[in-house]
Amino acid sequence: MDTKEAAAFEARKLLLGEYHGILSTHSKDVPGYPFGSVMPYCLDANGCPIIQISTIAQHTKNIEENPRVSLIVSDTDTDDVHTAGRLTWMGDAEKIEDPEEVAEHYFNFFPQARNYSNTHNFDFYRIKLVKARFIGGFGKIFWVKNELLCKENPFFGEGGKGMIDHMNEDHVDAMVKYCLAAKVVIPEGVSPKMAGVDSEGMHILLGRKVVRIPFPGNAGSAMEVRQQLVAMAKAA
Repeated sequence: MDTKEAAAFEARKLLLGEYHGILSTHSKDVPGYPFGSVMPYCLDANGCPIIQISTIAQHTKNIEENPRVSLIVSDTDTDDVHTAGRLTWMGDAEKIEDPEEVAEHYFNFFPQARNYSNTHNFDFYRIKLVKARFIGGFGKIFWVKNELLCKENPFFGEGGKGMIDHMNEDHVDAMVKYCLAAKVVIPEGVSPKMAGVDSEGMHILLGRKVVRIPFPGNAGSAMEVRQQLVAMAKAA
């Protein structure tokens, strides 16, 4: 793996490992100035961030005027922000017109968001990548190739629903083992819940916190995911 490929690997690891960032839009009310918002996200079937935003929010009005945005994701598990990894994802915010599958995936990560529409109208957007910049620490600065950062998830939506339901219904004890082996603290009274799975790992929901647990190797099929999970449970 060369330097740029290694940087892309770290950038993707960061994108998968975090679940919120700073969304910057072009201000409609103060032209020429960026407008920043804290924004939860998860990834769609092609590896692009999905966001859920209210129709009355300022950033939504900005996007309707100019869809060119950036999402900054930084490593929150660090004591020194100067050496922490950070990714600037520049792209076009695109409203998802048929959001049913995307919405269910998003609500697995953020179940509290399911009721947001009871107060205001919310829509889902994906941020299609134009260019990405990754900083892995002092002097480690790279433009990352799009194809190395955006990867298809074969287990998105219906492709992974059966596995996720099965783990949540029958294998909570195994997910406790995965968390303990990864040194993830489980809050008292909280049961781990699988939120998502992809070829490289899984996301576990602990209350309202999302944590990422990678697989030892890549999995391209449901059987290979099962093999990874069994091996991890035995090793825990």
